[in-house]
Amino acid sequence: MKLRVNGEEKEFADVHTVADLLERMQIDASKGGVAVAVNNQVVTRARIAEAPVADGDRIEIVHAVQGG
Repeated sequence: MKLRVNGEEKEFADVHTVADLLERMQIDASKGGVAVAVNNQVVTRARIAEAPVADGDRIEIVHAVQGG
């Protein structure tokens, strides 16, 4: 499956949900600090495990960074 992740086209196998994608990308969203949108629709943390992804979807992943 081809997905556009943060503007870059990537190919993934066996990715069906946002949670699958984050796991494949080694991103742990369980602690917060990660926001995800699929085709410009924000996916809440509660829905990450069930939110589907499909071939050609545009995914934006944003990491919160703390600084001072």
